[in-house]
Amino acid sequence: MQRVLMNGSVAGVFFATAAIAGVFSWEASGATAGGKGGYKLVPHRAVYDMKLGEKEDNSGIAGLAGRMVYEFSGNACDGYSVNFRFVTRFQNTDGGSQVTDLQTTSFEEPQAESYQFLSKTYVDQELVEESRGTAKAGAEAKTVELKEPSEKSLKINPEVMFPTEHLLKILDSAESGVSFIAADIYDGAETGEKVYSTTTVIGAKAPSQVEAGPENPDASLAGLHYWPVTVAYFDPTDEDATGELTPVYQLSFWLYQNGVSGHLTLDYGDFTIKGKMAALELYDESDCNR
Repeated sequence: MQRVLMNGSVAGVFFATAAIAGVFSWEASGATAGGKGGYKLVPHRAVYDMKLGEKEDNSGIAGLAGRMVYEFSGNACDGYSVNFRFVTRFQNTDGGSQVTDLQTTSFEEPQAESYQFLSKTYVDQELVEESRGTAKAGAEAKTVELKEPSEKSLKINPEVMFPTEHLLKILDSAESGVSFIAADIYDGAETGEKVYSTTTVIGAKAPSQVEAGPENPDASLAGLHYWPVTVAYFDPTDEDATGELTPVYQLSFWLYQNGVSGHLTLDYGDFTIKGKMAALELYDESDCNR
């Protein structure tokens, strides 16, 4: 069960695919500093209640409950900051339980020039994994300087995307009618040495099913449209006997035209985690004159 949150790239999934709560405002016409499709990221704080979805008998999980908090700030001129926390309590079929706590912070410079990250994973309040470092873009390669879990330098392909860079690509593709994206992503997950391959499938635009009303935390989504999106994460080093890759996990969600994501599902193969929005707060935007 630890694989769910021992894998720091869970946070990366959210950063790179509307971050489970990526909030945007769309302009009537023309491009803005946020992206080519005429949108810009809006600072916000989103909270999701998480629970166990479908499970197979061999999953070893009897129950699951948790909460995810995602805070986003910044703009296309100054860069983007993210604070993310995902706390989950698992109940085993043998009667035991375990609390995992994934905490990450990151800062991505404009135009994906560099990416700074710190990720910590606690299991029953004990620190079991930490990564910290900086990745910088270059013409020939991206260079990663790790500080934790040990000091190390490595190079990754210059085509590899940072999280917010990937997020903007998904939104631009959705608005342009592109239904499939393949991209390699680096988010500093686990030991900070792993690059994930991803495939993103974007479905047809559909009208929102959210009802307006002060009792609904997602009432602001009423009257909007959304795209159903599924992102699969693959570990390129994890081939099966036939040489095929199977996803480490998949994230499915509804990406609304203002960038908010709902109807979350994390699929790990033998069990799923469902996420429902519990609160959404939008912050004042900072000026960006580019």
